[in-house]
Amino acid sequence: MIKRGRFAPTPSGELHIGNAFAALASWLQIRQSGGTYVLRIEDIDKPRSRPAFAKLQQEDLRWLGIDWDEGPNVGGAFAPYEQSKRELLYEAALRQLQQSEHLYPCYCSRAELAMIASAPHGLSSEGAAYPGICRHLSTEERASKEIHKSPSLRFIMPDQPIVFDDQIRGVTSYKNEELGDFVIKRADGVFSYQLAVVVDDAAMAVTDVLRGADLLDSTPRQLALYKALSIQPPRFAHIPLLGDEDGHRLSKRDKSLTLAALREDGVKPERLVGLIGYIAGWLDELRPMAAQQLIPHFSLDSLPLRQQIISISKQQLGWLRKSD
Repeated sequence: MIKRGRFAPTPSGELHIGNAFAALASWLQIRQSGGTYVLRIEDIDKPRSRPAFAKLQQEDLRWLGIDWDEGPNVGGAFAPYEQSKRELLYEAALRQLQQSEHLYPCYCSRAELAMIASAPHGLSSEGAAYPGICRHLSTEERASKEIHKSPSLRFIMPDQPIVFDDQIRGVTSYKNEELGDFVIKRADGVFSYQLAVVVDDAAMAVTDVLRGADLLDSTPRQLALYKALSIQPPRFAHIPLLGDEDGHRLSKRDKSLTLAALREDGVKPERLVGLIGYIAGWLDELRPMAAQQLIPHFSLDSLPLRQQIISISKQQLGWLRKSD
């Protein structure tokens, strides 16, 4: 089977070197296998998305040496490649989930959700696990609440644990109480990331999803959606995040580490590729290297198992900015 992978940035800001790590790793995996690489712009949250950022992100990727076989300005069999133009597909999936009774309306206010967040529930990338307050409301209670508030729609997570084999981290398991029922469509009409990414990966025949460990707990949610929609899921691999010497995740607010800033400072893309290759274990020494040259060195096996963060030293960042 020919592999199909993707990189799917949200155009709400500039790409930083952590994004470059995920983009390069996913691109190397597909290029090494001779597969098809897709770029998708995840601009489903229109108030946060900016076309200027989408344009800049594509320029950054090309600067790094990453190309794509399908996507914006390239086209492909599964166009369009911008989520804001694919809402009819999400509506169809939503109707399917409603018909199979996988959804329920939620009327909780932001204040109520903030109180939930302060309680000792499980925490995930989406915040505190929702304890199902609105799941068992009667028809009369829902009608009464709907007079005052338009509901969001939540997906009912299965009671049994969700277990999957991550290509980097191995067998991984999540319990329902760690995640809770999650929003599929917000009260303002915006579809959730979780639904859109599942629908799009399925529609675009994506076979391999390689992304950052910050999205690891999205996987059980997405697997539950795949099952509810009767869709075969892709294989998942979650690479560690990049951090500083103290083991803290690199901040997106550090504008000096955006690809745009590095380009402006005259950093050569071969140095960033070489640094990523070294810290990922694909190279045995720090040395400049073009993205194409790194393809035969790529291996998931070299990445540290179950490590959340790979630290980058000040000396390594200094080498990155060193002129040839």
